[in-house]
Amino acid sequence: MVEYKTKGTCSRAIQFEIKDNVIVACRFIGGCMGNTQGVARLVEGMNVYAAIEKLAGIDCGGRGTSCPDQLARALKQYMSTQN
Repeated sequence: MVEYKTKGTCSRAIQFEIKDNVIVACRFIGGCMGNTQGVARLVEGMNVYAAIEKLAGIDCGGRGTSCPDQLARALKQYMSTQN
């Protein structure tokens, strides 16, 4: 399981696991529990690149980022290390 420390959000970290470019597990540490659990469940089983495309750039309250955007950033960073 990979852990990514978030920046600019209520959640403190995101843990995820990817196999064959598919997100098989996702969990947010902290944040708005209902929202982060919902996002985590929605992305499980999703192709990592499709998740990045859907989540990147989502803003929360003018912060310039959000928990879903932080997940997209975490996934991008992880995938950049896999090549």
